[in-house]
Amino acid sequence: MENLPVQIQKKTSLVIIDDHPFFRQGLEDVLRLEEDFEIIGIASSGQEGLSLIRKLRPQIGITDVNLPDLNGLMVVRNVTQEHLPTRMILLTAYDDLSQKVLAFLSGAWGYCTKDIQPIDFVERIRAVIRGFYIFSDEILSPDELRHWLACQTNGADQCDSLAQISPLSPREMEVLSLLTLGQSNKEIAHQMGISHQTVKNHLASLFRKLGVDDRTQAVLYALQKGWIRMPTVESEDY
Repeated sequence: MENLPVQIQKKTSLVIIDDHPFFRQGLEDVLRLEEDFEIIGIASSGQEGLSLIRKLRPQIGITDVNLPDLNGLMVVRNVTQEHLPTRMILLTAYDDLSQKVLAFLSGAWGYCTKDIQPIDFVERIRAVIRGFYIFSDEILSPDELRHWLACQTNGADQCDSLAQISPLSPREMEVLSLLTLGQSNKEIAHQMGISHQTVKNHLASLFRKLGVDDRTQAVLYALQKGWIRMPTVESEDY
């Protein structure tokens, strides 16, 4: 009898980034039970996690939002801007709509709360591998995500022509557009050829004019008003 070649199932490589040892260990224990998953790196800070992703280039990166030195959103933005092949999933202790919108605009493939059931999270990871985007309670195709983002960023204000008139100066609008790309104050200063303090002055002014408290609120407000356009969300196959 002829011996048939044994097919070896390709495992999905993962990197975990979380600064809480108890949660990190629990997540690791859950994922190691899955025969098709392989954890190739574990980090306790954003910068350490980003370095691992750059070096190991896993298929999936799972990161907490709130991290020392470099938060999860910044990790996602760096992975996206550097065109790394890793599909990033953000985990958070609470569900924040503004943060969720920015997560997907930044290039995330998933945004889940930490109270998600382990079996559901495992299935969400497999959905991301297949090219879907995930929430804790929902799985979306690329087209469905684009529609969801459009609903969140366009809103009813698009029907009000008066709401489309921006009170911001051209330079403040430029700063706002760069915020949408996830750039830091230092990066904005370099891009615009101005000082770090001038960037801070522009931010303080636009926060005051828009009646918001932070960068996230400012970007979401401007997207809802239609003053700036959101980046295109693209799906790439492995």
